[in-house]
Amino acid sequence: VSSRKIKEGDLKHNMGILSEGTLYVGKFNGNSESEIDGSGELPKDGRFDGDIEWLPLMTAKADGKHESHVDGMTAEEVCIYTRIAGDKVGATRMDRPEDIEPSPKTGKVYAALTNNKYRGKAGAKDDKGKERKDGAGRPLADAVEVAPITENKNGLVLEMEDDHAGTKGKWNLLLVCGDPNEAYTYFGGFDKESVSPISCPDNVAFDEYGNLWVSTDGNALDSNDGLFAVAVEGERRGETKCFLTVPVAAETCGPQIFSNRVMVNVQHPGEIETDQGHPVGDNPDPTTNPTSHWPDGGKEQPRPAVVQVVRTDGKKIGV
Repeated sequence: VSSRKIKEGDLKHNMGILSEGTLYVGKFNGNSESEIDGSGELPKDGRFDGDIEWLPLMTAKADGKHESHVDGMTAEEVCIYTRIAGDKVGATRMDRPEDIEPSPKTGKVYAALTNNKYRGKAGAKDDKGKERKDGAGRPLADAVEVAPITENKNGLVLEMEDDHAGTKGKWNLLLVCGDPNEAYTYFGGFDKESVSPISCPDNVAFDEYGNLWVSTDGNALDSNDGLFAVAVEGERRGETKCFLTVPVAAETCGPQIFSNRVMVNVQHPGEIETDQGHPVGDNPDPTTNPTSHWPDGGKEQPRPAVVQVVRTDGKKIGV
């Protein structure tokens, strides 16, 4: 959070906005933590929600000096080993946050949390009897109200609300993604028989009416990734509709929503990867045997591209 303010037309000043201020990390406290068991069952109050505390990690001062707010770490160490610093002050481990955007209508802030296979019971053992660790070598973080699914495969969409100036706020989960037929899924309280399945939210954007649009990456429901529109206010809050899907193994990325067109990036169509990005299975070299030949078809190599969608009747999108 910068301690400076933008000055219209003052480029030199504005280029230094991120040279001074305080770096914070979030701690998400649930209102019903004692009811969370990793199954995704809704608490008795009918919502996954709670309070946010923004904890200071370091401050860059106007005189060029830096101050650490983490015991045992210098400001420089905080900037390099930021996740370690977050652990030290008690920050909440999240389920792979990928994108964050404020609503132009309400000021509420939305984050796409794609998934987290390392979310699990603290002290859980692997098949060799050793304690399971996450990708950073730490013991698994237990399920908590802001991340209520053990080994979360389908991801979450988080809604945050505060005055953007203090260190306190409120949060709730708008979506607990997955197959609507599964008990653990949650769509903002909307009827789950009237929504599209959605998995692995990756990017978020807004249209001019205040609807949230979510693109996905890594669909865990045996379907291709896609772009989804979600109502966030009123009686239809949580209603989720699939707008488009992309070719097999492609990621939907960077949605831009206009009144008369929608644009998305289609990344790495036809690719087969492990979590580490290496080809696997019966297709050790996807370049010689890709799973898709989009967009040219035939036997052509698949290529990423930007796709634009318009209505054939010329009417507006998102109404």
